[in-house]
Amino acid sequence: MKNIVLFGPPGAGKGTQATLLKEKYDLIHISTGDVFRFNIKNETEIGLLAKKYMDEGDLVPDEVTINMLKAEVNKNADANGFIFDGFPRTESQAKALDLFLTEKNTTINGMVALEVSEDLLVARLLERGKTSGRTDDTDEEKIRNRFNEYNTKTAILKDYYQAQGNYFGVNGVGSIDDITKRVSTVFDKL
Repeated sequence: MKNIVLFGPPGAGKGTQATLLKEKYDLIHISTGDVFRFNIKNETEIGLLAKKYMDEGDLVPDEVTINMLKAEVNKNADANGFIFDGFPRTESQAKALDLFLTEKNTTINGMVALEVSEDLLVARLLERGKTSGRTDDTDEEKIRNRFNEYNTKTAILKDYYQAQGNYFGVNGVGSIDDITKRVSTVFDKL
């Protein structure tokens, strides 16, 4: 089983790469953002709770996110592995994921991080906001708040996975095909 954490700041291209890589490697892509947006659209209890946090550019609390992720993994018990996109976002989530996967007799093979400058990402997100319908991509102040959340709470996961020898940084600038080739080179080694 191959389990990859696809990592990077908002707008780095995680969703785009995950969509391409899940087909190539026959993995299940779990995007916490997509799962939350589905629940928000359908006005589920978890969706309404997540919307409150997301509208402010804040992270959804760990307990809510972890329980949602476990449900998604359990729905796909026969999978060849998973691409985790947008999870974990905190060290406590990473530890919870490790514990959960250990219970399933598997582990994270690696964290593959798309590395892109913040200014380029802000421009990408504002452009995406024009067509995506995502209100969190139309306000630069909210975008900058997401980067602040990422830098103070999420970027530290690099150290967590580096300590395990499982962190792999990839240049996330260029054409989608070029980035996919770079990421695939890492995936092939894991």
